[in-house]
Amino acid sequence: MYAPPPIIMTEIFAELPVEFRKPRPNAWSEANRAGSLLHSFLEGPSFDRDGNLYVVDIPYGRVFRVSPEGKFTLVVEYDGEPNGLKIHKDGRIFIADYDNGILLLDPKSGKLTPIISRRWSERFKGPNDLFFAANDDMYFTDQGQTGLQDPTGRLYRYNLSADKLDLLLGTIPSPNGLVMNIEENTIFVAVTRGNSIWRMPILADGSVTKVGLFVQLSGGLGGPDGLAMDEAGNLAVAHAGLGSVWVFDRLGQPIHRVQSCLGVLTTNIAYGGVDRRTMYITESESGAILRATMPVAGKTMHSHQT
Repeated sequence: MYAPPPIIMTEIFAELPVEFRKPRPNAWSEANRAGSLLHSFLEGPSFDRDGNLYVVDIPYGRVFRVSPEGKFTLVVEYDGEPNGLKIHKDGRIFIADYDNGILLLDPKSGKLTPIISRRWSERFKGPNDLFFAANDDMYFTDQGQTGLQDPTGRLYRYNLSADKLDLLLGTIPSPNGLVMNIEENTIFVAVTRGNSIWRMPILADGSVTKVGLFVQLSGGLGGPDGLAMDEAGNLAVAHAGLGSVWVFDRLGQPIHRVQSCLGVLTTNIAYGGVDRRTMYITESESGAILRATMPVAGKTMHSHQT
């Protein structure tokens, strides 16, 4: 439908040190990676106010802090499966944990405090990722093992100050990463097993309506995973299993393909650096964090590589 977009190559920013690569059997690998003994599975990149990048390691219940120089520090290791992480504008660190729901992390002590573990009397299927709106509302996906065979994944909104949880949609086949547009009147959700991005307009009363398919992807060994929005309103999509991050403009047209210099499991994205022009990508096959300098918004690349 569209011409191939210009390619931007990545470089290695940081790699998980050898002392943290100790594969051992675990339930997450049994269910999600065919029992492979993984050294790690990095996800959930998010920057704090000091420029440190936090990432989670799902199968081993670990949270790492990566310095601007690329040095890994273990913040906490616990009995859980942290899938997503976001740092609130006030500095608080929230984790979407597959087993335990939404947790609050104290990075100094490593203490974890449960925030939401169920809706009414029903536990979640398996929270995946989260996003904070400007008004402090937290949106998060509840993926579990849903897919085309079981399109019952959920999108929730949680009002922190009122302690109020709303189910916005409960018919998604594998909801994963999520992000709002610049105006915050639309939320985009990566639908991994459907290999697509859904667009969900939000009404004045907070409900979603006229849910539509914004981008249909193809190929790869997985599907779209983490999402991020740049300052110009372009949507970045980590395509796990294809070793790429696609960047689409506001109309859904592909404008860049950011290509992994290592493995194909590009799972999630965070923007950082000057003017948030540097894209950081968790590459879970290699246990590395990649980065790429993105073009200035509004300028067009004329070559297929930088």
